[in-house]
Amino acid sequence: MSKMIPQNLIEIMIHNAQEVQNQLAKDHAPVVKLHSKYGKAVWLLSELDPVSNIAFGLCDLGQGNPELSYVSLSDLASIKHARLKVPMVETDPVFEGKYPMSVYLKAAKSAGRVVEDDHVLTSVGTAE
Repeated sequence: MSKMIPQNLIEIMIHNAQEVQNQLAKDHAPVVKLHSKYGKAVWLLSELDPVSNIAFGLCDLGQGNPELSYVSLSDLASIKHARLKVPMVETDPVFEGKYPMSVYLKAAKSAGRVVEDDHVLTSVGTAE
């Protein structure tokens, strides 16, 4: 399992994935935010398959095209800075997912990047 993400958040992500598999829920709020220390990549993740260590969420590689996708936490954890040899991806410890993933997706598609501003997310969430 990933050491990037605290165990309590891993457990929530696994629970969310089980709810989706059992058709009990499908639009969870992001549980964790990962970001590149030296780049623009951001991942807002809500679900995790504990067997494959594959997470689901809003993936923004910093190229203006954020999308819902799957990502390997093992792969993200293995990315190191070429010269400094330190991990490139880290967890944002103060992130709190307040809205369903669909709201973050709408805002990101509109802005071309992941958006966390409450005013923007609220307006996107109430727009039809």
